Amino acid sequence: MGKKFSKNQLVIICCLMVALIISLYTIILFYPQNNKHNYLTVTIKPGFSLSKISDLLYQKNIITNKHMFELAALAMGKEKEFPIGTFHIINASSNYEIINQLVNESPEVVKVRILEGWNNRQIAGYLSDIMDFDSTEVIKLAHDKNFIVENDLEVKSLEGYFFPDTYLFFKGETPANVLSHLVKQHKMFWNRTYEIRAKQINLSKHEVVTLASIIEGEAIFNNERPKISAVYHNRLNIDMKLQADPTIQYIINDPPRRLLNKDLKIKSPYNTYLNKGLPPGPINSPGKQSLLAALFPEENDFLFFVARGDGYHTFSTNKRDHDKAKRKFQKIRRKVKRENRKK
Repeated sequence: MGKKFSKNQLVIICCLMVALIISLYTIILFYPQNNKHNYLTVTIKPGFSLSKISDLLYQKNIITNKHMFELAALAMGKEKEFPIGTFHIINASSNYEIINQLVNESPEVVKVRILEGWNNRQIAGYLSDIMDFDSTEVIKLAHDKNFIVENDLEVKSLEGYFFPDTYLFFKGETPANVLSHLVKQHKMFWNRTYEIRAKQINLSKHEVVTLASIIEGEAIFNNERPKISAVYHNRLNIDMKLQADPTIQYIINDPPRRLLNKDLKIKSPYNTYLNKGLPPGPINSPGKQSLLAALFPEENDFLFFVARGDGYHTFSTNKRDHDKAKRKFQKIRRKVKRENRKK
């Protein structure tokens, strides 16, 4: 028969076992990782496993023993609690300090401001600068059929569907997550009232966004947007070419510049000087005010408008008055050009 332990002996054995467990727990948690940096940033991306995180920390010389780090994360029950984002590791040399900072500290936040009228190329370049994205990946996603379907849209491109606004994203977010959020904000614009209104004016939602993008490219001041919208609605109603300069700017792939006559002859479905009706899709990301203007144009008979040099436009109902307004603007332009030469 085996040796029987007395009650006191069992208590001592249990205490020793508890002490051993606590000691092992303490050793694992406070194992010195010899972090060689007082301050370092770490980016945890979606899908990172505990093993992947320990590999990352090892590569950055934050930890020297991956196995001990993983044991510590398991002992603390934090192996599945590492959030995505970019974190700052500050004066952390033990497993406990490193894990605590990664799990409990807020990740770095980036303020992202998408401006009205930006097209996909401009948005991609901006996100490349501020979020460290690969701009080619952003463009690729904007045209990826599967990604578009995942965002519940039936369009060929996400041009026009990245809603202009100011956002806060965790540094380290993926391009897909960020772009999906921009699309989600656009979709939030469409309440039942606006959907009904689109049907009343015989336009699909995609056509409304397309028209709004042209208005966005033309207007500077909000109070002019409904009037500019009316011009395009009036032209559509009589099957007159829109002749919208922003659609030409979209196809020349150059920074905004004064258009030449040869530009107006470029063969493209987006050339509204050659083709009647709306172009196939948006040419930029319209903001709320342009979307509302597309849905609720001012009631007027204007068919023409031309810049007058102060951000506003002169509107006309006939070609004769329009040509007169154009000559007036050209005089202003020549005068400004002469004055600039004198400086």
